[in-house]
Amino acid sequence: MMTAGISSRRASSSPGPQVFSGPLWRPSRPARRRWERCAGRIGTTIRTSSSESPSLAAADAIDKIEADLVRSLIRFIGKPRRAATFEAKRVGAFIRACAAQVPHLAGEVLPLDAAATRVPYGVVAAVTPFNGPANLLIQKVAPAIAVGNAVVVKPSPPGTEVALLLAEAMKKAGIPDGLFNVVPGGRAAAKLLAAHPLVAVVTVTGSTAAGNELARAAGAKKFVGELGSNAANIVCADADLADAATRIAGAAFEASGQQCISAQRVIVEQPVFDRFLGQFMAAANKLKVGDPEDAATDVGPMVSSAAADRVEQMVEDAVAKGAQAVLKPERKGAVLGPAIVANAPPQARLMREEAFGPVVVVQSVASVDAAIELANSSEFGLQGACFTASLETAFKVSRKLNVGSLWINDASRFRLDTYPFGGVGASGFGREGVRYAMEELSQWKFTGMRLTQ
Repeated sequence: MMTAGISSRRASSSPGPQVFSGPLWRPSRPARRRWERCAGRIGTTIRTSSSESPSLAAADAIDKIEADLVRSLIRFIGKPRRAATFEAKRVGAFIRACAAQVPHLAGEVLPLDAAATRVPYGVVAAVTPFNGPANLLIQKVAPAIAVGNAVVVKPSPPGTEVALLLAEAMKKAGIPDGLFNVVPGGRAAAKLLAAHPLVAVVTVTGSTAAGNELARAAGAKKFVGELGSNAANIVCADADLADAATRIAGAAFEASGQQCISAQRVIVEQPVFDRFLGQFMAAANKLKVGDPEDAATDVGPMVSSAAADRVEQMVEDAVAKGAQAVLKPERKGAVLGPAIVANAPPQARLMREEAFGPVVVVQSVASVDAAIELANSSEFGLQGACFTASLETAFKVSRKLNVGSLWINDASRFRLDTYPFGGVGASGFGREGVRYAMEELSQWKFTGMRLTQ
């Protein structure tokens, strides 16, 4: 295990060359079995059945540091305890899923004395964000190692402590030295890492601006980007309005809206607009705002006071351009309560940019077709949602909404780890999710044979 440039857990500004000195990981069948055993030791308290592999049921290192992870997520990110606990448990669950997928990685034997196999790239650079420093890190690290790569992670500065905790747990679980490396630092470190000649793949979760900057640094290398969003949730006239209001309020405001798939735009058919807005405001007001240490808290602090300033400025910008602030955010330091803005014009920043905070724009439209058109007017396309009682409408929205993933009768608030996840347009390219990330982080290799007898 190497943590280049770290002394007494202080972050360096750039990666040192020694981070690339570890041996490349080429998992033979015995090595894959070792990975499965290691994954079992860094698994989770979540168990699906007693018939699982004994290696995956073993006591694991992440069980032992769950409390430390939760404390770090609360302390450095401001994540409410309930959300932090869920994230800490999810890390091991994802590793276990990757270990289970390894034996199913498939190649092809061709009917002409040839084979096509999947092989690793070598060194993967992973740049991870502050808002899910455990989950979004492991979404990259576990698939990369499982298919044979070494990984160098550059975490967001607020997430550095969490990255180091996971690195230590991985080492104790037996992951070989050189496979999981942590290089703290800022944007300069990320750009140096992306441009490093020994890095073969760059995978990034972050803003679209940051992703574009790193893609330029990476040049012609394989690049996977899960980038910005401005998620639209459509509420049709035939929807269960109370259910939609409750679910969208959770999706928009829990964890202070600091999730790439948080609901930011809510597009409602005009006949039910007023009723929905009233129920939505009531649902938002029921959320508990405040101390992240309190297990009952829904909306904790934002990552910084500057982040809260930015969201307030976006609300002010929308109001100055003609929108109505129907629920004004209450603020105390970095804690910002839910904000709801109605009928913002297209030029408002809230309509064009990712807020990454507890704020929603509610829009009224004449029809489902108009809702789809408005939803697609954004350059982003990560995730969306539609609430409707009509199967026909659900399929119509699925066909026409330009997003990488879509929820019907649930809000844009989460991803399923075993399914593909990624965006279109300015939201990025490539897919994550257990099998899909393994495919992104490995490549096809053809071997042809001329038989002499």
